[in-house]
Amino acid sequence: MSEIRRVYGPEDADIDYEADLADPGVFPFTRGIYPTMYRGRLWTMRQYAGFGTAEKTNARFRYLLDSGQTGLSVAFDLPTQMGFDSDHPMSEGEVGRVGVAIDTLDDMRRLLEDIPLERVSTSMTINATASILLAMYVALADERGTPRSALRGTVQNDILKEFVARGTYIYPVEPSLRLITDLFAFCSQEVPKWNPISISGYHMREAGATAAQEIAFTLANGIEYVRRATSAGLALDDFAPRVSFFFAAHNQFLEEVAKFRAARRLWARVVRDRLGGSEESGRLRFHTQTGGSTLTAQQPQNNIVRVTIQALAAVLGGTQSLHTNSYDEALALPSQKAAGLALRTQQIIATESGVADTADPFGGSYVIEALTDALEAKAEEYLDRIEALGGSSRAIGFMEEEIQGAAYAYQEALEAGEIEVVGVNVHRESEPPRELAPPDFETLAKTQRDRLRRWKETRDAQPVSAALEAVAAGARSDASLLPLLIDAVRTGATLGEISDTLRGLWGTYRQE
Repeated sequence: MSEIRRVYGPEDADIDYEADLADPGVFPFTRGIYPTMYRGRLWTMRQYAGFGTAEKTNARFRYLLDSGQTGLSVAFDLPTQMGFDSDHPMSEGEVGRVGVAIDTLDDMRRLLEDIPLERVSTSMTINATASILLAMYVALADERGTPRSALRGTVQNDILKEFVARGTYIYPVEPSLRLITDLFAFCSQEVPKWNPISISGYHMREAGATAAQEIAFTLANGIEYVRRATSAGLALDDFAPRVSFFFAAHNQFLEEVAKFRAARRLWARVVRDRLGGSEESGRLRFHTQTGGSTLTAQQPQNNIVRVTIQALAAVLGGTQSLHTNSYDEALALPSQKAAGLALRTQQIIATESGVADTADPFGGSYVIEALTDALEAKAEEYLDRIEALGGSSRAIGFMEEEIQGAAYAYQEALEAGEIEVVGVNVHRESEPPRELAPPDFETLAKTQRDRLRRWKETRDAQPVSAALEAVAAGARSDASLLPLLIDAVRTGATLGEISDTLRGLWGTYRQE
């Protein structure tokens, strides 16, 4: 974390207003990407949800929408993330445990039952299988007669951060990036309101990255994706406005506000000066999630305060979308009561605190401007080092090592008492053990496998086989894969079957 000095003065914030700040909505967008910011439109309020089966997740979605949530955010289980059907041996013990299991188009139908796709924005935290899940979403919209042009949402689709910090990858680097550029092109042509990628610093921060590393490694991955897309023939200014980002909000309140401002300014300059895009293409739009790794199992109600501080930092930093964690997530899947309170936290900030009434309320603060400058400078140093290594696709090992070093340093400081966490190493209390009743995952998995078996038994196998062969042929050529994936899920091909088809051609990623 940044070292905060006792006091800051004018000499610490010596900036050129027009060049370094400017008004909200004006390059380099330090003070916000829209002139009116939240007076024109509040950030989208999303609560992340995925509860084993499509039906249970749908019920939570509908509760949150009825409570005033303005967008959906879908968590998928690990088999779905890694391209395995629920009946695959690799899925044993994992079906529905960290999110919803989606094997087929029918699962997607049940997940979104009675939810009007043209009226909600849907974010899907999915990477290696993002193209398949988007294919299911589009196929469902087609079934309902919803125009593709009306669909709004995001697929995370950020495979580079999976190689660096998270691990739910499937294919090697090059074919993974090909899938991403195919999805870029498809969205640009067919689903123009859809964000084809959410370049994620969140997971790197959760793995231990510093604020400066979070900015730098996220933007480095963004540079790589943009270059891959332009090399594939896409015009940067055609797709860049739909590129979005995803950051964490942690506890160092002043640093976090400055981090969001620094990331916005640096990306604007990168797009214009390094990538040759227009100033308009450099508007950094981002989603924020409060820090999951900052939640404590000890004195869990303290997490309500942590989440509120983090959410406030995201709003003061100018986020476009926000997820607030539930206070009980360090213990189990969030309860409905805790999820409702997390949403109310956002609503109170929006309606009662007054911070949404003016853009960039901390703009001009000596400490905020000094921290913004320092974080931008450190992040730019990292960008230069990554460029010297050949870009982020060739700097995966470097980024991994830097994050591991930062995580180790943090843990050492925590154990030495140099960093204090209330309820963990200061202000501790003896607490009775918590008796938690976990969901019946065995029954859940059996239900999902039985449903999948019936799906496979009742579908017409010949069209499925032909569609999978078409996917394989497309993967061998330079054809766009998204239309082929939509055809495949529509005929009844499963997520695992499509993933296995591509695995058979491309192989799997192996860490060096």
